[in-house]
Amino acid sequence: MTFDMLASQAFTGVSIFTILMLMALGLAIVFGLMGVINMAHGELMAMGAYCSYGTALFFHAYLPDLMDYYVFVGIALAFVVTSIFGYLLERGLIRFLYKRPLDTLLATWGLSLILQQIYRQFINSKEVEVPTVSWLRGAWQATEGVALPLSRLFIIGLAVVTAFAVWWLLFRTRWGLRIRAVTQNRTMAGAAGIDTNKVDAYTFALGCGLAGIAGSSFTMLASTGPTTGQQYIVDTFIVVVFGGVESLIGTIASAFIIGQMQSWFEFGMSGSMARASILLLVIVVLFFRPNGLFATKVRR
Repeated sequence: MTFDMLASQAFTGVSIFTILMLMALGLAIVFGLMGVINMAHGELMAMGAYCSYGTALFFHAYLPDLMDYYVFVGIALAFVVTSIFGYLLERGLIRFLYKRPLDTLLATWGLSLILQQIYRQFINSKEVEVPTVSWLRGAWQATEGVALPLSRLFIIGLAVVTAFAVWWLLFRTRWGLRIRAVTQNRTMAGAAGIDTNKVDAYTFALGCGLAGIAGSSFTMLASTGPTTGQQYIVDTFIVVVFGGVESLIGTIASAFIIGQMQSWFEFGMSGSMARASILLLVIVVLFFRPNGLFATKVRR
């Protein structure tokens, strides 16, 4: 196997890793903090993708001269819209189902089906494509035999910036201190004067906003349809559980490992066999480390 082929496969793995990481970060924060299994997380990703689609249509119709910059507005709008929706969802539904994991799972699964039908009814029942801005077309010729698509390089950069922003929020701000305190010991955090209900609401909104960013970046790779989110939700849960639900670094490392495995396994076998092999390896690892590879020790 030549160096060019090795580099191409490794880059493909990194591309898969970025989408998985953006999806898993939000889910890991919500799952680790509140123990909420949000089965509608994939539909929030699709919501972010549709926000970028709507932004592209608006710029094309009313601001054609600024079409090359709609991508930044689309990403910001996707984050804001999904964050607001997540906040309203937590205040209107999720907060009544805490400590009832099966009820939460069923409620969010039902919500995912409702959102899928809304997308079909009011947006488009078929998949839609978002135009690529001119400066993201083409590829960077790294070597004579390796060309790296500019759109994928942009997504990798976006993922790095997002991961750094989440790390800064969690470990360099007072709000992040509150989130970590509630995650480690909710009872003691409440006794220390932290409004755990407010922390839950805003953290759930943050997790949903990260899914929106993932969806917005996904539009640069493929078309978006009502069931787009369902294609990633299972892989996202695997990433979160495999890395350890309370560990941010574990989530990132897990996304990288699974992304690379998916790239290399699909190179040597069919897509379905690659997914089955990854799932089998994850099951074996979790048998020996049920809390995940990078699980942190917390007080309950």
